[in-house]
Amino acid sequence: MNIIMKILLIYLLVVNAAGFLLMRSDKKRAINNRWRIQENTLLIVAILGGSLGSITGMHAFHHKTRHPKFYIGLPLILALQIIAGVICISHIK
Repeated sequence: MNIIMKILLIYLLVVNAAGFLLMRSDKKRAINNRWRIQENTLLIVAILGGSLGSITGMHAFHHKTRHPKFYIGLPLILALQIIAGVICISHIK
């Protein structure tokens, strides 16, 4: 595995962990009637590569599961990211 692939893997691990933890944090804040994380922030993290972590957090914490922006948007973002990744990999070979 070359250095670029290692950096990409580390980046994806970090951004997906962030997506997961943001969903957890926002759920706890909602339960405690505290200041919330903006929906746009949650979506931006997903767009930046954290969609799988965000989806996992959404289901693990039963958070944002009734909002079409999330239960449709996050899987759509993930699908587009997978397609983009396949296209990129096919052009590298």
